[in-house]
Order: sequence, then structure tokens, then C-alpha cells
Amino acid sequence: MKNIVKNWKTTLAGILVVLIPMATQLGYITPEMAGGIVTILTGLGLIAAKDGNVTGGTVDQTKKPDSTQTNG
Repeated sequence: MKNIVKNWKTTLAGILVVLIPMATQLGYITPEMAGGIVTILTGLGLIAAKDGNVTGGTVDQTKKPDSTQTNG
């Protein structure tokens, strides 16, 4: 469960995207509105997402390669 909510922004966007069809089914929003809201939330969730192994993540990208390896 710890990894599921590691980034609260993407988790929140995902939960809201899941709730949109329910709001549509209950008549709170129209299907057209739902499509727009899901598109916006998905985009925001992807923008907020951070890959864990790239720059800005938790892996040090400044390490120099091991000099004992060959590129043969």
C-alpha cells in the first residue's frame, strides 16, 4: 500500500478519474463533461507523475561508470 500512494498528486488524480463515471451515472454531470474532466485529470496526473529512476528521482545519475567494464 505504501507504493500505491507514494505520490499523492497522481493518486488523487487517479481516484478522481475513477469517480467520474459514478458521478455521470448518478446524473451529477453529463457524459460530455465527464469526457473533458477525465481528459484534464489524466493529463494532470501524467504531468505530476515522476519516474523513480530518472533525474529528479531517487537514483543518483551523477555516478561515473565502473572503469573495469569494457564496451567491447
